[in-house]
Amino acid sequence: MQGRRETDRKQRSVKFTMFKLFQREKGFYGRLLALALPILLQNLITNSLGLVDTFMVGTMGEGPLAGVTLANIPVFVVQLMMFGIQSGSSVLISQYRGKGDLRAINRVMGIAMYAAGFIGLVFALIMGLLPARFMSLFGSDVQVIATAARYARIVGWSYFFDSFVQVYIGVHRAMGNPRRGLYILGVSMVGNTLLNWVFIFGNLGAPRMGVEGAALATLLARVLSCSIAVGWAVLDRGFRLDPALLFRPGGEMVRRFVRFATPVMCNETFWGLGSSLFPTIMGHMEGSQEILAAYAIAGNITNLCTVGVFAIAGSAAILVGQEIGSGNAGRVYSLGALLNTLAFLFGVAAGVAFLGLLHWLIAPVLYPLFDLSPSAGEICTLMLTMVFVMMPLRSMECTNIVGVLRGGGDVKMATLIDLTPLWAVALPIAAVSGLILQAGIVWVYLGMMSENVVKAVLGLWRFKSGRWIRDVTVPNL
Repeated sequence: MQGRRETDRKQRSVKFTMFKLFQREKGFYGRLLALALPILLQNLITNSLGLVDTFMVGTMGEGPLAGVTLANIPVFVVQLMMFGIQSGSSVLISQYRGKGDLRAINRVMGIAMYAAGFIGLVFALIMGLLPARFMSLFGSDVQVIATAARYARIVGWSYFFDSFVQVYIGVHRAMGNPRRGLYILGVSMVGNTLLNWVFIFGNLGAPRMGVEGAALATLLARVLSCSIAVGWAVLDRGFRLDPALLFRPGGEMVRRFVRFATPVMCNETFWGLGSSLFPTIMGHMEGSQEILAAYAIAGNITNLCTVGVFAIAGSAAILVGQEIGSGNAGRVYSLGALLNTLAFLFGVAAGVAFLGLLHWLIAPVLYPLFDLSPSAGEICTLMLTMVFVMMPLRSMECTNIVGVLRGGGDVKMATLIDLTPLWAVALPIAAVSGLILQAGIVWVYLGMMSENVVKAVLGLWRFKSGRWIRDVTVPNL
């Protein structure tokens, strides 16, 4: 009898705790939605561009599609490096925004512009001057490499212009104004889609350029978005840029950026390098053309289906950072717990919904549009099934690491937790399965998914410790 009463008491305690967890100040959920929805739409637009490119190039066959997929392996790494600069800057900017220090935000933006511009230029030079040699690092099929080189030679330059756009969008997102990026990326998407139609297929009197047309369309769209961002920045009265602070941010801020933003940049860079090895492994497996074609479709669909995950994570970083910057560190732990819980529940709902759509819409309707072979379609379905089953865990661990721990200033431990499972667990399993044991794509993808499980366990351990809450703006750091 006593044991039953104790069990009932514990159950009531858990229910009360969960009720208290979801109880927030008036307007909190509206504020969360106002942050997450524009970020979600931004991510949706960005990933839709990749899907549009994949769809239009895919109409020309699996060969061109495999070539563009190969070329996008290093592009993916550079995009993640840019995301790392955004996220690293956000650690500082969100807390400075909580303090209302706009001069410091100008300094952080200046450092981020230097870093992103340098990376974009180096990437453009390598892709533009050594495309074939560079692409041969990622695959062994001569025809696929040649196609990838033609695409990479042009598209590489687009990321020099995009580097400045991403910094500008990231600054406004960290300050709680994600709509600015939504407008800029919306125009870029419309322009890119239209230019794809013109140059890939030779419409409106333009030459039919195929994969090179897709690359040219991307380049011109990035030039357009960069022009819009520069014009908006100059005319903006709400957040005035100070050229003296932008171009001469000062040694103290550089040191603070190196300490708190560089680990995030390294995190995204090495995560991108590690992730790019998965399609590289696939590119050296038997039947690589079908596998890469399936991976291109599955990857783009996955990116579209996980925009909500990264929207919650991005919002979490902003909310946690601003809460600490405002001097409310005591309320941050419960905020992080709530955001992680919401992310998990979102992942459950999204995973179930997308599993249904996979069999009722994606496989029967979308696959024929990409002209996938039956075997490539089966591989694509296998990949997507694993992704959707793992979505609750992925949503939670991503929000915890990328949002809560980073936003709390715990950048070094977040980097360690994010990278160790990839390099020490997932990659070895995938490489041994695909290249040594030749066990097939099922085991390679299971190796990839193992990363999420290990990250979730390590991330929750760190979160429960409470040692991740830090004010990164104080002078003694």
